[in-house]
Amino acid sequence: MPRRRKPVDTPRREEAARPSRRRVLAGAAALSALAWPGPAILSGRGRALAADYPPTNGAMQGFILLESRRKATTEPFFDAAGNVRHLADFRGQVLLVNFWATWCAPCIREMPDLEALHRALGGRDFSVLAVSQDRGGAEVAEPFVRERLGLPRLPIFYDPTSALGRAMGVRGLPTSYVIDRRGRIVGYLAGLAKWESPDAKALIRHVMAEEGVGTLDQA
Repeated sequence: MPRRRKPVDTPRREEAARPSRRRVLAGAAALSALAWPGPAILSGRGRALAADYPPTNGAMQGFILLESRRKATTEPFFDAAGNVRHLADFRGQVLLVNFWATWCAPCIREMPDLEALHRALGGRDFSVLAVSQDRGGAEVAEPFVRERLGLPRLPIFYDPTSALGRAMGVRGLPTSYVIDRRGRIVGYLAGLAKWESPDAKALIRHVMAEEGVGTLDQA
């Protein structure tokens, strides 16, 4: 008689939805993709400080929070006048650094939302930096944003060699990073997002209101 095969256990599927603040637990896998060393899973005292983390509810459920914030890169990029800029130039402001390109359809879809967010919260405490990855730099991206999309107030910057994007760990477009007042990366969101949403504004306002964040600090 033919031998009966033993039944094969199939792995259980993970829960599809978890409390939004636990998005930080996904940081361990995400960090390896972005080449940032160190653990990202909360443990011990870190769990007790979960309330210190910015909210990632609703439209921001895809936002990955880092447990230990890292200093952002010093790689240069350019403004519309061709001046060399660094993220450190904006120290003291909370930043939403969005990497995009004119050939990226999802990027184009979220550009009006980025300008709406900048109009709502932009000023001395916050700014959007929309960093073009187009090889043609300002010559290509500036008229695209101002004339074709009709977005006069969105701050546009240029990274034509993608040096800044690579240093930040960008693997696809669009990708957006939130950077705190001290120049440290709070977290990131890969893909299209609703940046004009109340959830996005709540996340940004939380970071704007931070003073000391305990174990989140890292030089």
